[in-house]
Formats: sequence, structure tokens, C-alpha cells
Amino acid sequence: MVNILIFITTCFFIFIYPSALANGTHNFSWNETSAILAASNPVGICQSMVQPRGYTCEEHKVTTKDGFVLSLQRIPLGRAGGQRGNRVPVLLQHGLLMDAITWLLSPPDQSLALVLADNGFDVWLVSSRGTKYSRGHVSLKPDSEAFWDWTWDELAAYDLPATFQYVYRQTGQKIHYVGHSLGTLMGMAAFSKGDLVSMTRSAALLSPVAYVGQITSPLGRTAAENFLAETLRWLGLHEFNPKGDAVTKLLKKICANPRIDCTNLLNSFTGKNCCLKPSIVDIFLDHEPQSSSTKNLIHIAQMIREGTISMYDYKDGGQNRRRYGQSTPPAYNIANIPKNLPLFMSYGGADSLSDVEDMKHLLRTLKNHDKNKIVVQFRKDYAHADFVMGINARQVVYEPLMAFFKLH
Repeated sequence: MVNILIFITTCFFIFIYPSALANGTHNFSWNETSAILAASNPVGICQSMVQPRGYTCEEHKVTTKDGFVLSLQRIPLGRAGGQRGNRVPVLLQHGLLMDAITWLLSPPDQSLALVLADNGFDVWLVSSRGTKYSRGHVSLKPDSEAFWDWTWDELAAYDLPATFQYVYRQTGQKIHYVGHSLGTLMGMAAFSKGDLVSMTRSAALLSPVAYVGQITSPLGRTAAENFLAETLRWLGLHEFNPKGDAVTKLLKKICANPRIDCTNLLNSFTGKNCCLKPSIVDIFLDHEPQSSSTKNLIHIAQMIREGTISMYDYKDGGQNRRRYGQSTPPAYNIANIPKNLPLFMSYGGADSLSDVEDMKHLLRTLKNHDKNKIVVQFRKDYAHADFVMGINARQVVYEPLMAFFKLH
């Protein structure tokens, strides 16, 4: 039961994972991958997850303007080695309740980070604030309320710029960006304000999340409509720790709802995934889920209920005015993403988080984007997790993605 509850939480609230693709020489089996993951320890992602598979890996740290210390990993070469030269950098941004390890859960020929490295890219992974390897701050401790006073607004305004600037300085080159789910929202929010554009070659958005008012996920919608994250914060839980006792009790309550079938957990949350290997769930649970702020979950719930893309609403005109200079939170205008920024967008017909109707809304918003600068891929059979863990994701998503990168 504990593992089931952890898994529901992993899926809880929305935008998750990244990890899949292929193209290598030695085929690590799923058993070998499991053994490597089981041996992971706090020494760092490079030593525990990348180097045992035969790849060069570097650990880096970057500090955001608001003081959070983020963990980055660089995979500068593929398994075959060679010279670093002028490999083009790619930055991978995970989703909610995840960290950079999720780009490494599959065997090397199916893990996006490693396949990109094997295909000539300079790969960078980042773990967002609050996750296992990014719990540092210049003055705050993770057990303080102030440490968790943020939402994806801050991830877009501080984490992404700090990471982009660091990678840009290290490589001297513009960056290809890959986001999955919440990672796509962070990127689009930043691009819509003109941030990061001068350092970006292109952006690949997998299971794009912008408008979420039409999500059909029973777990996600139930949590939002019943103000469950608000309840947790009212109880004084500022860190949403998916493995904590309070969240476990909350999930038991969710699963008691007769409208929710928790027996088929992943599909009941993400939509019916067509192409997952069953053993990926056990591997996944060895490392995830990760913490986020309860305030972040409240922000996402607001978006689900209201169908808008706005900054966090304090539900108090005076407080909003002090924060934003107006009584209501400012909206993100996705149509302001520069029309000549190359975009690769891939979404699925079975996805209950990046819902088809929400995606149509997003594409209407981008209708004036330069037609030569946007590629939209639709996979009728794919749900949310297929894009990052599907056994055929390399062939149907990642090969086109890499071809797109090589054009830009």
C-alpha cells in the first residue's frame, strides 16, 4: 500500500517525468539499469547515474538571484568519447515532483540525456529548487517556511535564467531547450516575457502544459476542485513531500472517492499510456517522487479551476497589489513568444493532463507564429508518460526532435 500511495503522489497534481530515447552501441538491459539505480547514493547524479554507464559527467552548481543553489550535471561526450569541440548545448528541464534523474531512468539507448550525448550534443541536466540535489540556499534552511515560499512563477523567473546564463557562459553557445510538462510551462512563461530568447536556439516542448482548464485526469481535477493543496498549506505544510505521512493520509482520502480507480494508477492520472514497459514503475519509485512547495501546487490548482495562465493569486486584492501593482495577478501572454523562435511541440490524443482541447487552445494562441519556425507533432495513441518513457519514444518522438535541433 505504501508504494501505491507513493506512486499516486508521484503522479499527484500534474506535470511529471522526462526520460526516454535511443541510439547506443552497448545495450544495457532493464535489469542492469535497475542495478545501477539501486546503487545510487547522495554522492551525486554523475557518480551514481551517469559514469557507471561509461559516460563522462561533470557536477556543477548555480545560484539563482533569490539565493537557491541548483544542481546541474553536464554530459559533454557520448559513450564513444571523442573531443568536446563545439558541440551544441541542450538543457533538459524536468516536470513537477521530479528531478534530473528522471532523464536517466531508462537504459542508455532509451534515456534522452544519454542518447543526445551519443548523437553529438553537449547535454546539461538541472534539478529545480526543493528537490533532493537542489536543497541549498545562501541563507535559508529547507525546514523554514520561507524556503518554500515560491511557485513555478519563480522557477520561470529565477531558476531558468540562472541555468541558461550558466550554460551559455560555460559553452559560449546558444542553447536548445527541452521541457516536459511543467518544464514546458516554465519555458513558455519565460519566453513570453522575452527572457532567455537571446540565448535560445530552439525549444522542444513535450506534452506541453499551458492551459489546463480541460484536464480530464480524475486525480488532478479532484485535488484542484476540492482545494486539497490549500488545505495542506492551512495545516502548516509548506513543503509538499510526497513520501510524508500527511500526504499519505491525503491520498488515502482521494482513493476513497468512488469516482477514482487507484488500481491502475499511472493511466488513471496521465491517460492511458500505450507504450510503457511495466518494470519502469519499480525503477521510477527507487528515486522519485521529489518535493515541491505546497504553494506551487496551489498555483497549479488555480489554473485548473480558472482555465487561465496567470501568476499566483493571493486571493486578496491588497496583497496582490503589493506584489504585482494591481488587484489581480498578471496573465502570461503566450502569444508574445517571439514568432521566429523555433518550436517543436509534441502532444498525444490519450493525454489527460496535456489535454487535446487545452492543446488546441494553446495552438490557437500561437496561430501567428512563423509557420517555418514551428513543428507540431500529434500522436493519437500517446498519453503523458509515453513521451518520456515509451519504449518506442525514440523512433516516434526523439528522432524527429533531434532532426529539428540539427536544423537550428
